[in-house]
Amino acid sequence: MERDVELSEFLKSRRARLRPDEAGLPFKTNGTRRVTGLRREELALLAGVSVAHYTRLEQGRSQNVSAEVLDSIADVLRLSDDERSYLHALAHPAHRCRDFPQHPIRPGLQRLLDSLVLTPALVLGRHADVIAWNTLAAAVFADLAAIPEERRTLGHLIFLDDDVRRMHGDGWHRLAREHVARLRVLAARYPENPRVMAHVDAVCKRSPEFRALWTEHHVAAATHRDYVLDHPVVGELRLSAELVSLPGDPELQGLDLYAAEPGSASEARLRHLAATTTRLPSALRPSVT
Repeated sequence: MERDVELSEFLKSRRARLRPDEAGLPFKTNGTRRVTGLRREELALLAGVSVAHYTRLEQGRSQNVSAEVLDSIADVLRLSDDERSYLHALAHPAHRCRDFPQHPIRPGLQRLLDSLVLTPALVLGRHADVIAWNTLAAAVFADLAAIPEERRTLGHLIFLDDDVRRMHGDGWHRLAREHVARLRVLAARYPENPRVMAHVDAVCKRSPEFRALWTEHHVAAATHRDYVLDHPVVGELRLSAELVSLPGDPELQGLDLYAAEPGSASEARLRHLAATTTRLPSALRPSVT
């Protein structure tokens, strides 16, 4: 992802979605206005910056743009907290997360995964690649040990695995949009790592739906979510998910944990899966030679 191009396209997309009346400007519907979104001149006026200054920013030239100006523009565009952080990351590359070499998962972290016998758990890398998992995660989502490493990503599972799509049912479209929005956050966070955009390009080529969502420039961290799954073995699973950061492992996106309500039918079904599955955790996956 070229930073200047993405900055330009992101600002244009957010300007286009905001009607003048939503920004406090008069809006005429008599056909004299060619666009429904804000014009550059209107945005600059509302943000308190010159048109030339904003135009340079929308062209991807952000070297001399202060954080205060970015916040003023974000206020006018009504950016969410995630979108605001994304704008700052694009405009000020030095403020983005440093890239770190990725090492094999720590034994202690794998032991933690394996101890969560009633909690499906995944360790996610820079482009939502599945670095490690426990037995129950494999039983709930997919036989991860049987998937080649280059396709062991949430992007491949969500967009290219028919079983995963079928399991999410009507909730798949929300899941897909949330995932692409999170990938944009990761692309800005790890600009020095070519595997992030290589992953995006690979899934774009194979999935028109992914490609269409990527062009929307939607941005969201999506740290906590709720899912209703139609599991092929145990039926309905209602799960809450939390993405927990791992400060001691900056090369990882975090630990993705899923839980059912205590005493619920979903918890009983997780117990059944845990007791009967033959799928392997990452610690026991076959080695590639």
